[in-house]
Amino acid sequence: MTGKIYYVANVRMPTEKAHGIQIIKMCEAFAAAGREVELVVPRRKTPIAESAFAYYGVKENFKITKLWCLDTVSWGWVGFWLESVTFAKIAFFYLFFKKGTFYTREEFLAYLLVLMGKRVVWEAHMGQKNFFVRSLIKRRVQMVVISQGLKNLYIGLGVREENILVAHDGVDVAQFDIKADKTEAREMLGLNIDAKIAMYTGSRYAWKGTDTLEQAGKLLPGVRVLVVSGKPYREIPLYLQAADVLVLPNSAKEEISKTYTSPMKLFEYMAAGKPIVASDVPALREVLDESACYFFAPDNAESLAAAIGAALGDPEAPTKAARAREEVKRYTWDARATAVLAALYDSRA
Repeated sequence: MTGKIYYVANVRMPTEKAHGIQIIKMCEAFAAAGREVELVVPRRKTPIAESAFAYYGVKENFKITKLWCLDTVSWGWVGFWLESVTFAKIAFFYLFFKKGTFYTREEFLAYLLVLMGKRVVWEAHMGQKNFFVRSLIKRRVQMVVISQGLKNLYIGLGVREENILVAHDGVDVAQFDIKADKTEAREMLGLNIDAKIAMYTGSRYAWKGTDTLEQAGKLLPGVRVLVVSGKPYREIPLYLQAADVLVLPNSAKEEISKTYTSPMKLFEYMAAGKPIVASDVPALREVLDESACYFFAPDNAESLAAAIGAALGDPEAPTKAARAREEVKRYTWDARATAVLAALYDSRA
């Protein structure tokens, strides 16, 4: 394998947000597959004192370059664009004479890189259809999307079949294979050893469905619903080990959660080997079926409460959980990086 990969990302690094995990894990996996990798990000303030390598628990097998920019994201929409433009300008000069493949999740950066004559791969996550996206499609830029739903969207907008790859998000299975059992995990986290715990890990955006989960909790006497948000990534495996049931309550009210998403927490739940309760939406059906998951009607607290109750009381729940854990071996970061390299780089090198 030859050719350097420049992963260009306008993100604070490290960050507690999920996109930081995905980006850093893909850089590690690309490097493990034999590529020289450089992650190019803005130099922005972060409350996290550790290095990105330490914070995410990844190998230091690639380079991280931080470029100056105006750190104005906290100012709102105007501040975000001011930061984006200044980072893009500095990145333009830094990357102008660089050769290799330029990989990014941001359509604005992808568009600028294409104008520079670079070989670009754009990874889409949210179903954007703006000017920059349509320009990338016209220029036949190679695309990676995280769900079949996104592929269908962009094929409909004119992307050629050979220019787009579905690569669901992934997980580092080894990080979730921890020594502590459920009782030990609860003792370490200060949780009630005897309680029945239905857990969600991640952000509280409306489309994530946490409001439905909290409503369902009121219908489940004797069950503690625990929403774990904003915790360091390295602590998540311990939290998952402490749960009885893991819940993915995606709303069906927005396409991003219904059709486009590929939640990293889904694969983390699968790796944790605990029973999974999930919204019955197409995006999640791409990965799991009833043999490994308990589905419920999205945005329906009564249906969710019933599914949690079923998972807690089903003697076959451990078997379903084990099936999900076996299935997740298809969705490692290494497997994802290998698929991307084979489909979009090596075949065209």
